[in-house]
Amino acid sequence: MRERLARTFDEEGAKAALLAAVSTVVVFGLLWWAVTRSPSWPAVRNQFFSGDDFAASWPRVVKGFWLNVRLFLISMLTIPVAALFVALMRSFRGPGFFPLRLLAVIYTDLFRGIPLFLLIVLMGFGMPALQIRGLPSSATFWAVTALTLSYAAYTAEIYRSGIDAVPESQRASARALGLTQWQSMRFAILPQAVRNVVPALMNTVVSLQKDVALVSVVGVRDAVREAEIYTSRTFNYTSYVVATLLFLAISVPLTRSVDWYTERDRAQRSQAVS
Repeated sequence: MRERLARTFDEEGAKAALLAAVSTVVVFGLLWWAVTRSPSWPAVRNQFFSGDDFAASWPRVVKGFWLNVRLFLISMLTIPVAALFVALMRSFRGPGFFPLRLLAVIYTDLFRGIPLFLLIVLMGFGMPALQIRGLPSSATFWAVTALTLSYAAYTAEIYRSGIDAVPESQRASARALGLTQWQSMRFAILPQAVRNVVPALMNTVVSLQKDVALVSVVGVRDAVREAEIYTSRTFNYTSYVVATLLFLAISVPLTRSVDWYTERDRAQRSQAVS
C-alpha cells in the first residue's frame, strides 16, 4: 500500500513539474514573440542591447561596480552596530533612561521620514560644503554615512520588535537572578531577539545592495555613474543594461539565500514546537 501511494505521489509530482515547465516556456515564449514583433523592436534592440556597446562599456561599468560592492560591505558593518545601539537606547526601562529613549525615538522618526535619495543628496553635497575642520570632505564618505543613518533607523525598529517579542518573564527571571538591566539585556534578551529577526534583517540586506546605487547622485563613480557617462558620450543605453545585470548577479543569489534561510528557520521552529 505504501509503495502504491509513493508511486502515485511520484507520478503526480512529475506531472506537476512537466506542466510547470511547459507553461513557463509558453508564457515566456509569448512574451518574447510579442516584444520582438513590435515595430519599434529593432530600434530598442540597438539602443539597449547592442553587442558592441555592451563590450565597450563593460570594463568601466564593472570597475564602478566594485566600488558599489565595497560600499555595500562597509555599510553591512556600520548599519547593524548603529541600529543595535539605537534599539538598546529605546529598550531600556526606567525614568533614568528617558533621555536616551527620547533621542532614539527622534532619530528613528527623523531618518525614516527622510527619503534616502534626499538624505544622500543633502549629506553628499551639504557636509563637504560646510568645510568643517576635522570632518572628511569626500562625497563617498558622506554617501555611506547617509546609507548608514537611514538603514540603521529601519534596522533599529527590527531589532526592537525582536526585543519586544521576547516574553517579559525572561527579563523578570534575569533580574530575579541578580543581573543588572544591561546584563539582562546582554545575556537573556538580545540572543533571543536577534534570532527572531534574522530573516527580516536579511531582507534588509537585499534592499541595501540595490540602494547602494543611489550614491551615484553625488558624483561617486560607481556602476550607475559609469553607465551614465558612457551614455552621455554615445547616446546608447546598453551600459545601463550592463549595470542592471551586475546588480542582478548579486541580488538574485542574496534573495534566494534569504528564502532558503527563512524556510530552514521556519522548519526548525516547527520541529521545536512539535
